Amino acid sequence: MVRKWMNRALLGLGWGALVAGAAGIVLYLGAGGQVEMFVVAASGASYLMVGGLVGLVLCLLARGWRSAGAACVVLAGVLWTQVPMFVPDGRAAGGPVVTVLQSNLLFGRADVTQVVDTVRTENVDLLTVDELTAEAVQRLDDAGIADLLPYRYVEPGWYAQGTGIFSRYPLRDTRKYDGFVMSNIGAVLDHPQRGEVAVYAFHPIPPVVDFAAWRAEMGRIESILGAQRGPAIVGADFNATRDHAAFRALLDNGFASAAELVGAGPMPTYPTDKRWGPIVGIDHILVAGGTAEDIRSLTIAGSDHKAVLARTRLDS
Repeated sequence: MVRKWMNRALLGLGWGALVAGAAGIVLYLGAGGQVEMFVVAASGASYLMVGGLVGLVLCLLARGWRSAGAACVVLAGVLWTQVPMFVPDGRAAGGPVVTVLQSNLLFGRADVTQVVDTVRTENVDLLTVDELTAEAVQRLDDAGIADLLPYRYVEPGWYAQGTGIFSRYPLRDTRKYDGFVMSNIGAVLDHPQRGEVAVYAFHPIPPVVDFAAWRAEMGRIESILGAQRGPAIVGADFNATRDHAAFRALLDNGFASAAELVGAGPMPTYPTDKRWGPIVGIDHILVAGGTAEDIRSLTIAGSDHKAVLARTRLDS
């Protein structure tokens, strides 16, 4: 009798876990993408999907074989959505290496000296920054950024509005895109070996601040990248994880996430100012016309985001 009730309890818990896992898959696929609550919940879809594995184990312990079969179906869906980010793409490129650093400066308060030190020690060629204030630009200059990356296009702003691109190589055709609350910018980088390389620094507004604007801005970014032809590099705080369908739509235009190219896994970057963080990966580097050979995240003092450092290699 005790065993019977224990099995029922295990099955009940198992089915609860399976429902959570299935919910994660549904959120990943973009169901409810027009509803703020579901889009915000999709940030944690990967965590919900752990329920697929937990549910299978509980069903097996309860000897609920039909339930275990259902759990296998859910787990297959979980593996289909999650395994690719752990498997290197294997793509090769024969062009030059461009080392990219993406960093959110938290209203300009982050330790920019540490950012400049990272540029120096990692031989960074391209730096994209979000939440760039005029005062932070001055501190970057005081720390010697111009000696390392002499070319720039910056649109500093108040609070979180500013964005900037700093480059080892000349920049031209700079542009600030309309249709955004914060500065979203682009330029053409003239690489001495590869020629023209488009560079973008994006920062759509967080969905929890203005959901309608976030949806519109992610669509605007998709249009911008969809029009891109030739090699390109994007550094961005997208305020979206790979579990968001709106983020994955950006990769339908010839772009690939550097983290997925390397098989780096979820790479959580936010928040770093909480004891329980970081838990979600919303900072990304994207590549078109090339690949990535290495990527890692770095803690920057004073910021609530980890920076992302990627070594990309362009096609020849």
